[in-house]
Amino acid sequence: MIKRFLLPAMALFFLSACAAVTTAPPRLPDNAPVTYTSTAESCVPYARRISGFQLYGDAYSWWDSAKPKYMCGQTPQVGAAFILARTGKMPEGHVAIVTGVTDSRHITVTHSNWGDNRGRRKVLYHAMPVEDISLNNDWTRVKFWNYEKNVYGFPYAAKGFIYK
Repeated sequence: MIKRFLLPAMALFFLSACAAVTTAPPRLPDNAPVTYTSTAESCVPYARRISGFQLYGDAYSWWDSAKPKYMCGQTPQVGAAFILARTGKMPEGHVAIVTGVTDSRHITVTHSNWGDNRGRRKVLYHAMPVEDISLNNDWTRVKFWNYEKNVYGFPYAAKGFIYK
């Protein structure tokens, strides 16, 4: 009788351990320009804190709300906020701050809360490469560097840059 209840209980115990969400930081190369944090910080407060932009709301909303206060455009500049569009995968959009301009198709950004699991959301990326793959070189379609796979990742729709 005990065996009859013990085996299913043990199976449920072990299966529940498999279902737990991982919060461990990702395995990134030692030379990746990152900082690991103990708590996740959303991209908006992080971008506001390090840049001084006085914009609020979800990341996608920065594009429209910036226009009365700040200049906006399609050319990257160091210190500019780079706004990604709202999508099904990113319903709040995303914001990153430009840390370097390599050429007309490549920049580096700092940002947080980027990745597909909770562990990655506890990583601050300081100089992540971004590549413009838009047809008109207007930064409306981009790919971010994936340190784990050592390639540029999935394409994302972008709005553009907000300048100080």
